[in-house]
Amino acid sequence: MNKTLSCSALCLILTLLPAASEPVVKPPLDPVKLRKIDAAIDLAIDERRLPGAVLWVEHGPDHYWKAYGNRSLVPTDEVMTRDTIFDAASVTKVLATAPAVMILWERGKIRLDEPVRYYIPEFTGDGKEKITVRQLLTHTSGLTEDVSATPKWQGTEAAIRLAAATKLRAPPGTQFRYSDINFFLLGEIVARVSHEPLNVFCAKEIYRPLKMVDTGYLPDRDKIPRIAPTEMTDGVMLRGVVHDPTARMMGGVAGHAGVFTTASDLARYARMMLNLGELDGVRILKPDTVKMMTSVQTPPSLSDRRGFGWDIDTGYTRLRGDHFPLGGYGHTGFTGNALWIDPFSKTFYVFLSNRVHPNGKGNVLKLYHTVGTLAAEAVTDFDFNFVPNALAPYPRHHKAATPETAPKPATDVPHVLNGIDVLVNENFAPLKGLRIGLITNPTGKDWHRYPTIDLLRNAPGVQLKALFGPEHGFYGNFDEPVSDAVDEHTGLPIYSLYGTNHAPTTAQMEQLDALVFDIQDVGCRFYTYTSTLGLAMDAANKDGLKFFVLDRINPINGLMIDGPLLTGKTGFVGYHPVPVRTGMTEGELAGMYKAERHFDNLDLTVIPLQGWNRDQWYDETGQPWINPSPNMRSLTEAMLYPGIGLLENCKLSVGRGTGTPFEVFGAPYIEDVRLAAAMNEAGLPGVRFVPVRFTPTDYIYKNQSCGGVSIILTDRARCQVVDIALVAATLLNHWYPEQFDVEKMGNLLLDEPTLQAIEDNKPLADVRQLWSAQLSEFKERREKYLLYH
Repeated sequence: MNKTLSCSALCLILTLLPAASEPVVKPPLDPVKLRKIDAAIDLAIDERRLPGAVLWVEHGPDHYWKAYGNRSLVPTDEVMTRDTIFDAASVTKVLATAPAVMILWERGKIRLDEPVRYYIPEFTGDGKEKITVRQLLTHTSGLTEDVSATPKWQGTEAAIRLAAATKLRAPPGTQFRYSDINFFLLGEIVARVSHEPLNVFCAKEIYRPLKMVDTGYLPDRDKIPRIAPTEMTDGVMLRGVVHDPTARMMGGVAGHAGVFTTASDLARYARMMLNLGELDGVRILKPDTVKMMTSVQTPPSLSDRRGFGWDIDTGYTRLRGDHFPLGGYGHTGFTGNALWIDPFSKTFYVFLSNRVHPNGKGNVLKLYHTVGTLAAEAVTDFDFNFVPNALAPYPRHHKAATPETAPKPATDVPHVLNGIDVLVNENFAPLKGLRIGLITNPTGKDWHRYPTIDLLRNAPGVQLKALFGPEHGFYGNFDEPVSDAVDEHTGLPIYSLYGTNHAPTTAQMEQLDALVFDIQDVGCRFYTYTSTLGLAMDAANKDGLKFFVLDRINPINGLMIDGPLLTGKTGFVGYHPVPVRTGMTEGELAGMYKAERHFDNLDLTVIPLQGWNRDQWYDETGQPWINPSPNMRSLTEAMLYPGIGLLENCKLSVGRGTGTPFEVFGAPYIEDVRLAAAMNEAGLPGVRFVPVRFTPTDYIYKNQSCGGVSIILTDRARCQVVDIALVAATLLNHWYPEQFDVEKMGNLLLDEPTLQAIEDNKPLADVRQLWSAQLSEFKERREKYLLYH
């Protein structure tokens, strides 16, 4: 037989074999992952978490567009269609108001750092005069979430009056607090500056140019059959009428809610944003404007990061899923809507639903995360592993990434790991198989600033069942007693430990196996988080629960102890006999509480710090700063607090209601030059005093000019801050005995001999001698509880 192949036969074989050098071609969107999204949405519908939905996923030239379930269940079933129109709810903020403001900013009509009262003169009172347009756009105004819906009112003018009458929850610029008031004020600014109603301006400047044919306020009657109904209100099913009560009372046109839209229209808008303000040859915004809107605009001191309108990295960012990197942006709407845009891979998804139909009980929070995760996994020609897990100053755009061309992941890590960081590295092993309750606040984050609540919710084998909030609340934004609530992001109950109860109750812990404590302390006895720690340990001891402390750095180091030991009655501002400045971490205090308060039945586990030395201050650890409470905004303030905090019940302002709480103190009756001279004459090491006058916008002496001193730390390692309080109290009690209420200092000092010595005008050395032996004994006593050396 001839062993030589003919030329024609060889050619035939070669055509049947794949070319060795030809790459395997992947579809832009993986159909397997898209089917998983379908299954997840169908399951949520079967579980009655929503009646139906419309999804749009787009990457490059490819998109996936599908309708699921029913548009209506009451009074009759209607099948969901892809052209269904939805109440956009809070997506209105980025679909209407934020771009409208920025269009007018581009034209020089609005200035971002101008006070709001410049545009709305009647918006004044309670410090609101300082709120700027920028702070409205970033939700850092300090305003409450919304105005009251009762008694009934009507019209935009009434809404503005109610907004002006609300009390600030925090000084402007100091705290992220999501608020609908922010955006209906912005909507009114747009109307007043443009001399056109907000709905008219948006239609003319945004929707018609972008050919968004079904998007706008107050939909026409002929579109009603295509609109997904929301919820029964006053016996009427809302359909084509905005669901949000405030927007409804404002006539259906408001800056925070009121727009109706479709998935295809919202996809056009997202495409315009990805194209940096332009679509099909029509420019809506300048490229630099889009970059501004979608990059971090909140102050660096805040851990919650927002753009202008857009969410970037906050507790609302679950719709990013597991893979889309930090640096994208999006928004959600209360009625069940989500939009996430990833500029790195040029991908976005739109999820529209009427989860509030028919009775307001639907929930799509988990579904947001699932859809976001699978949408990223469906992108086959971009490797998210090569995008840095960090925020970009503005969106970066890449072609299909390869190991050679893609940016490399960030490698910097903090020198010190907190307990939550260690727990993550251990893959949550100590908590697996347990039903847990989490005691935390906004400081409960890992070094990436991922919230502990989200880390535990997604931890394998861990069941997060309940949340507990300390003083200032779970969200860290109250300076008053806090009520129980439900977390709008997770649907979990939030039990307040600073209201009716200061400790978890048996009923609240009935379905739990363990409590987990993750809160940043400041190393001061009367800072109440360590009292919450002890009271929660006591409750767990009585009810037989395990207790985990995710230890955190003592920000003012673990060497220096100062002040008298608690010798009076224990209470919420003095839980255990320790000095004013403890020099211990919460994990170490927990060990002391267990032994000395005889929590013999308590199964205590401390997840320890890694890499921390006792002489390290917070700014030497590499960990990001997160405000432990509304008025604790810097390490300097934490350092001064154990001293200056002792004075604040004595008819004296300690700077609350100013930009530098605990860095100043004074009162209307004080001669500032005299006080500064006397404080400097005392020769306290590591500190100097400058005479100042200041006017607090809140708390004691609100809107009154105060004379006092500004405290300048010159050597924090030598400054004994309790001495500042002792010297100041002795001087002020001697000079102003009628005005300065020295007795109230005892509320936090909790040591009668020291208080008596101050009243008797004793020299500082004599006062300190009263408790020098106590400190020596405490050092020996605490030694066996120290975890770090």
